[in-house]
Amino acid sequence: MELDNIEKLLEKYFEATTTVAEEKTLQAYFSQESVPTHLKQYKPMFNYFSNAKEERYTKQVPLKPRKDFYKWISVAAVAVLSFGIYFGNQYQEKRQAEYAYQETKKAFELLAENFGKGTEKVAYLQEFEVAKQKIYNNN
Repeated sequence: MELDNIEKLLEKYFEATTTVAEEKTLQAYFSQESVPTHLKQYKPMFNYFSNAKEERYTKQVPLKPRKDFYKWISVAAVAVLSFGIYFGNQYQEKRQAEYAYQETKKAFELLAENFGKGTEKVAYLQEFEVAKQKIYNNN
């Protein structure tokens, strides 16, 4: 009966549905000397788990003092970032001012061209006024 129970527990163990108490039962069973031959293949696995629980790391871990590299790296990163923002902003403003200057220059050139056309028409109006005054003065 016990062998049947152990085989069922093994099936549950490999399906990952056993409880902690059932796993302890399996470990206790496989820690004894007399294990059936068809289950001997599982004995090293359960013995390893029993031994692994008892192992402890006893060596000292040397801890190096923490250096302040991270602090200086973060200070340098902030300096580079602020430098880039400041001069990048100045460069952007300079480009915008240059663009605005070029657009204003184009607008004034267009205005001057159209103003020249308007003064030519005023010259014709002046001649018309002179002719009109002659007609009115003769009457």
